[in-house]
Amino acid sequence: MSCAAMIVATAGTPAAAGTTGAIGTTGTVGAIGTAGANRTAGAAGTAWAYDGYDGSATASRFPAASSERAATAATAATAATKGGWRLKHSGTETRFRGLSAVSRSTAWVAGTQGTVLRTRDGGRTWRDVSPPGGEGLEFRDVEAFDGRRAVVLAIGEGEASRVFRTEDGGATWTESFRNADPRAFYDCMAFFDHRHGLALSDPVEGKYRVLATDDGGRNWRVLPSNGMPAAQPGEAAFAASGQCLVTSGTRDAWIATGGAATSRVLHSADRGRTWTATEVPIPAGDPARGTFGLAFRDRAHGLAVGGDYRAGQASPEAAARSTDGGSSWTRAAVPPQDYRSGVSWLPHSRRAALAVGPTGSDVTLDGGRTWRTFDDGSYDTVDCAPDLGCWAAGERGRVARLGG
Repeated sequence: MSCAAMIVATAGTPAAAGTTGAIGTTGTVGAIGTAGANRTAGAAGTAWAYDGYDGSATASRFPAASSERAATAATAATAATKGGWRLKHSGTETRFRGLSAVSRSTAWVAGTQGTVLRTRDGGRTWRDVSPPGGEGLEFRDVEAFDGRRAVVLAIGEGEASRVFRTEDGGATWTESFRNADPRAFYDCMAFFDHRHGLALSDPVEGKYRVLATDDGGRNWRVLPSNGMPAAQPGEAAFAASGQCLVTSGTRDAWIATGGAATSRVLHSADRGRTWTATEVPIPAGDPARGTFGLAFRDRAHGLAVGGDYRAGQASPEAAARSTDGGSSWTRAAVPPQDYRSGVSWLPHSRRAALAVGPTGSDVTLDGGRTWRTFDDGSYDTVDCAPDLGCWAAGERGRVARLGG
């Protein structure tokens, strides 16, 4: 059984309800039930502040950080994490492992039972925009270009792995890919820009399989495998947060792996045609352990998180960082205390990033050298938009925005 298949088998096990608010304060949030109301809420968090991002599209999604932008982002990170995640009632018990933050107001989430939701008012209301007939599918990744255009990936063996695309905010969907190979199991996808993207399958015939699109997800093709290094025995990617495949700029992509003797990160500098592999100092050696999520703020600076996803299992070395595009990795001096599945850089910052997992959320203000827990709620994935709108999503319909 692949790592991705194992996650499907265990996805329905909920963890304990989390909390929000500043560390060391009250503000416990009750489990989200039918009504979805918070029992009590902590003090209102400080909202993100930013003074000049113009929202224009860039090849790397986030503009290069000026000193002013970086200082603003660092200040916002400190302020917002004091407030913690603020839950936004989604109205469902779906587990969301797919998340795409467009802005502070607009975000997409994708999860179990073929569910896709979208908000355009900062999470006050959510619209169910699920593809018709997809109730039996497991959506694990969503990549949104704006409030109307998005691509979602369903995972699973054989025909369960599919890709859908919408251009009208989810009013209609087109199925643009259905896997016909029973040996393939697609885990995650990522885009370089509005046209070029990749999707990743666990190894087929000893090598990872990669799909590519040049038209925004309308059509997909399998890339040749001659430029892909051999997979280790038992190695696979984890469909835990939509971050086992990430991109930066117009050509660079990275794959996170686990389940084998060692964790690895594979890097491509030519949109997935050729790859090189490097070991990552996050323990593996078990089908449930390895590197689960990646984030690169540019083609050089990357973060990796992972551990052992089984509840109650120790994950003492759950994070690493790279400053050379993934050619080498250094273990975090003070890593998160537990397994983490998702990670995201804060826009315009050279040092600030967030990591999430079922037992809590962490922040780093020194580029991944040290991490500090700021929230103990359960989340599987995290994503930040260029206007400093950071979102997290996870089990039992949990969706939250940082700082309010």
